[in-house]
Amino acid sequence: MILVTGGSGLLGKELITQLLTQGKKVTAIYNKTLLPDFDSPLVTQYQCNILDVVGLEELMQQGIEQVYHCAAIITYNPKHKQELFKVNIEGTANVVNAALNAGVTKMVHVSSVAALSKRKDGKPVTEDINWTEEDGLSNYGQSKYSGELEVWRGIGEGLNAVVINPAIILGAGDWNGGSSQIFKTYYENFPWYSDGVNGFVDVKDVAAIMIQLMKSDISAERFIVSADNKTYQEIFNLIAKGFNKKIPGKKVTPLIAKIVWRLEAIKSRFTGKAPLVTKETAAAALEKVYFDNSKLKIFLPQFSYRNIEETITQTCNTLQQKLNKL
Repeated sequence: MILVTGGSGLLGKELITQLLTQGKKVTAIYNKTLLPDFDSPLVTQYQCNILDVVGLEELMQQGIEQVYHCAAIITYNPKHKQELFKVNIEGTANVVNAALNAGVTKMVHVSSVAALSKRKDGKPVTEDINWTEEDGLSNYGQSKYSGELEVWRGIGEGLNAVVINPAIILGAGDWNGGSSQIFKTYYENFPWYSDGVNGFVDVKDVAAIMIQLMKSDISAERFIVSADNKTYQEIFNLIAKGFNKKIPGKKVTPLIAKIVWRLEAIKSRFTGKAPLVTKETAAAALEKVYFDNSKLKIFLPQFSYRNIEETITQTCNTLQQKLNKL
């Protein structure tokens, strides 16, 4: 019996799809958004918030042997800091405790590269670098780092678990939230770009890696999951081309970034909508962060990542098809 938390999210849906392809029986929980119809008797859905301690405990006790913990809040809006910390830290602690009490055989936890410190010497970030107070990590990064600590605490108490730290995950999910929002932004002809650098990875690869790690004897390890380091300009240009839109031509400078996030904050107060750019995302867009993905290749030598250019082309095509049906 397999439990997937966050089953309605981009990664959760892809993970369930791949598990069903392998004939696995899946129990999936969601908070507010009902999972899509997988048209399979192998999927059982439960509405359960990971802050619901009793609900989690009861569910885990129903023969759950493996847990994929994908549920989390992804936001850089400072207004949601309290909810962010509660779900990503307290919620993860609840999942860990329930897994320990139920005698779950293994758990794969989804963290983020945002939980890792950014090197100031320009060298690639590895799994050995932990966040410190001096790093000025984002609220999201702090929440994911602290959530990881709950998993390591569980490992210390006997939980068989492994942690993955994905880079920016690309896929045809809900483009009104999460990393898929990048596609909507440039579909709508957003004119700005930056020459910052980050890691990117296909959602299909992340799900496949999770399944391989679950099947393996690997435990008490964390892995950066990133196919390639790309500039935001490269990614934005590829997305614009994928939608046959105009290539963004206005470069974001540090001064412009400060002006934009402040204007977005003011706009958000009047409209009630989440700001498109926040202080944290503006700063991140200018950072040049490179991630070293070699550790995973050592532990899973047969695995190979998809080409990011092909991922973006396929994602744009899928999203365009969805739009055409509306």
